[in-house]
Amino acid sequence: MKSKSRRTANLLHERQYFAYGCRHIVGLDEAGRGAWAGPVAAGAVCLPIDNPDLHKLMRGVNDSKQLSPLQRQRLVETIKTHALTWGIGSASNQEIDAHGIVPATMLAMQRALRDALARTPGFAVDTLFIDAMLLPELRQYRQVSIIGGDARSLSIAAASILAKVWRDDHMSQLDLDYPGYGFAEHKGYGVPQHSAALKQAGPCPVHRLTFKPVRAFLTDGDDS
Repeated sequence: MKSKSRRTANLLHERQYFAYGCRHIVGLDEAGRGAWAGPVAAGAVCLPIDNPDLHKLMRGVNDSKQLSPLQRQRLVETIKTHALTWGIGSASNQEIDAHGIVPATMLAMQRALRDALARTPGFAVDTLFIDAMLLPELRQYRQVSIIGGDARSLSIAAASILAKVWRDDHMSQLDLDYPGYGFAEHKGYGVPQHSAALKQAGPCPVHRLTFKPVRAFLTDGDDS
């Protein structure tokens, strides 16, 4: 029996919109929305839907949470090689604290799309496929919100992998700047190791101070 991690997200939604005349469908997804530290990241991917071998070429591309780190790393190059264009964007922990996690996530997605457009001059978006949200700031584009899109749409799944790998690598770099918190291991999420480090050392400059679990460890001087 094949493991769940080797399944490939389908192209049902993409092919439906392709039949309507949409040739450039860009999938958007985020990573790190629930973490206590670091940025929220987003990926943008447009796949060649008219390629009859696309599903085979993208074998294994699925919701990034269903894949191992090694599988994700291997698939990143596959996605970048075969995509018509791709991009990555992020919003910092300071932006998350200033605007809230949902607006910051939208900002990261806008930046990911901007990056994708910059990589391929003249590229024209037909439709955005977004995992469980819409982007009011990008109302000039047709948008489709797909609940559970990272498992139900190959374009969104590919975007989720790019976002996850970029953010994991970024958190590993932050671990070098702020040792002792375990960012390289837990990527800023709320695990017991992270709570223990916060209890001992308090928040560092990349923590999201408006998040309740982090706020609980603030001293009087931290939130002034």
